Amino acid sequence: MMTLQQMIDDLKKRVDPNRVGMFACHNGVVRATSRDGRPATALDIDCDKEAWDRVLADVHRRPGIAAVEAFLHTGRRQVGDDVLLVVVAGDIRENVFPVLEETVNRLKKEAVKKKEWLA
Repeated sequence: MMTLQQMIDDLKKRVDPNRVGMFACHNGVVRATSRDGRPATALDIDCDKEAWDRVLADVHRRPGIAAVEAFLHTGRRQVGDDVLLVVVAGDIRENVFPVLEETVNRLKKEAVKKKEWLA
């Protein structure tokens, strides 16, 4: 199972350290409730690979960004399980934090397909 630490360690080996002053991360997990508060037991997760690749290529071109990596745990995920991992490597927080937020939002909107199982 992929972890954020594995992703960061891999990026540290591949990115130019002269371009990186920080790594910002997102670790999305399955919640025990839906957004509207109903009890949930699991999510089925799938991915539109073309949309996924398009989003990552786009956000990687933002100023100050050295790398953007994301991993999606697909299939049936239970409450508390990791779902979406994102790491953005870049120069300064003013460049990196907005790209992290944009990446998470766009991947969830454009590439991640999910079915929620309610209790």
